[in-house]
Amino acid sequence: MHTRRIGDIEVSAIGLGAMPMSIEGRPDETRSLATIHAALDAGVTLIDTADAYHQHADEVGHNETLIAKALASHDRGKDVLVATKGGHLRPGDGTWTLDGSPEHIKEACEASLRRLGVEAIGLYQFHRPDPKVPYAESVGAVRDLLDAGKIRMAGISNANPEQIRQANEILGGRLVSVQNQFSPAFRSSEPELRLCDELGIAFLPWSPLGGISRAGELGSVHAPFARIAEAHGVSPQQVCLAWMLAKSPVVVPIPGSSRPETIRDSLAAADLALTADERAELDTV
Repeated sequence: MHTRRIGDIEVSAIGLGAMPMSIEGRPDETRSLATIHAALDAGVTLIDTADAYHQHADEVGHNETLIAKALASHDRGKDVLVATKGGHLRPGDGTWTLDGSPEHIKEACEASLRRLGVEAIGLYQFHRPDPKVPYAESVGAVRDLLDAGKIRMAGISNANPEQIRQANEILGGRLVSVQNQFSPAFRSSEPELRLCDELGIAFLPWSPLGGISRAGELGSVHAPFARIAEAHGVSPQQVCLAWMLAKSPVVVPIPGSSRPETIRDSLAAADLALTADERAELDTV
């Protein structure tokens, strides 16, 4: 597995997005554990989660608990950087709400620490800006957690360029990652990607294949990805991830998966080399 860097940590060039194993439509635990173990067997050393990745109101942190169980039962579990997030909530009715208050973020971090069973979280990210709370206050809470040793690295998610610069300033130049939506169908985060490249901050595209319900249709919706995939004898999904990796050395995609075969296919993209002409064509899709 090729590697990239998040802060001072070397991680697999492609990570595992674990959300599909805990929200609506999730598989049983046996298949989820098999998926995580398949990722580890293939060399994954980055797993993305959040306390809000759950389905019912009484199971906050379901995904974190699942990941902790999977890592504890695999001999490579100790080598994995777990990236989790706080500031988003799910009341259990299928909706998403926000709480970016410093009090909530610090309480959420403490709960995540307990579920993950660690003394310090490897990468903790402010999940999404809360319009009711000044952004500086939310990021300030993450800074406090970093200073207190509760987290080893700090990141933000769903941020615009101004917020990236502001967060980095508040964190004293210690912002290591930005996790934004980015895919062939959602390219509005290009400015954030370019800024991360300029600043040397890891850019973690979420839903890089278009989302849980649309990932399988990527090739039929975006024909050039299918055509180039056929030429290489691979899946359109692999072409998509290889295209992202080629955009910048700071890009670390985190495709979601809930089946061993899909995460194995995604990880093979790290070995796929696209030509300059192919990359240029995909940039214009």
